[in-house]
Amino acid sequence: MVNVTVTVRDAHGKLVTDLQADDFIVKEDGRPQVVEVFARAHEPGQDEVLTLDLGMLLDTSTSMLEQLKLSQEAATRFLESVPRARELITIFFDHEIRVSKYDSENQQGLYERIHAAKGGGDTALYDAIAVYLSRVEGTTGRKVLVLFTDGEDSRSELMLPEVMQLLRSSRVTVYPICFASFSPGSTRAVKSRSVLQSFADMTGGATFNPSQSRELAAIYQKILDELGAQYVLGYVSDNQKPDGKLRRLVVDLPNRKDLKVRHRTSYVVKPKAETSAPAR
Repeated sequence: MVNVTVTVRDAHGKLVTDLQADDFIVKEDGRPQVVEVFARAHEPGQDEVLTLDLGMLLDTSTSMLEQLKLSQEAATRFLESVPRARELITIFFDHEIRVSKYDSENQQGLYERIHAAKGGGDTALYDAIAVYLSRVEGTTGRKVLVLFTDGEDSRSELMLPEVMQLLRSSRVTVYPICFASFSPGSTRAVKSRSVLQSFADMTGGATFNPSQSRELAAIYQKILDELGAQYVLGYVSDNQKPDGKLRRLVVDLPNRKDLKVRHRTSYVVKPKAETSAPAR
């Protein structure tokens, strides 16, 4: 079963939550697929495919030192705002990767650990993403990953194309909250933000660029509104070959051309021998 999380907005940017299954057409590599699962997040009686698993990656590297306090504030405020998740995985990363796993009833210890985090060292962003993906592989429900980072990587064993491939092979939707650690317009800033934007675009998420704490509440609300308005469409692909090749996804509303649909743009069925994350 391939589950695709979909966000729909109208011409004014307002979220649309009243669509029905027959409004959608899902195509894989140009071929229409038979939608067997249809769920709307705003409806009571949550379907298993709508269950929320939340991941937070907090960059504590040297490049984030000046922004660390704002990043910590952002992370704790987001946790206070987000609906209770089935599972919460938090990863602190610089030259090392430190994983914390909590359930929805045990978040106070996480708040304390976030504020106690110390910065320093190089940045293993790509490896941290891979570690998170390996932790949620094979589980059901929606998987949402919020990145608190400036987007730079200077330490990972994985290269960018490899982490992109891992994201394509996952069901994770990525929401980067990008902090400005470099001069605006500099090559480093442009490259880092481009990388984070590509993570969001490929997985159906969105990128945010706060510069001060008063912007955070609006950012959280946008993410929360999206999570509460999403659809999940599930189908069994007519291509059952585990060949490791890219499958292009298009979700369309043929009778509602006035609406804008956002979703992951592709996925990959991993060959059985493929591994998910570097050994760390």
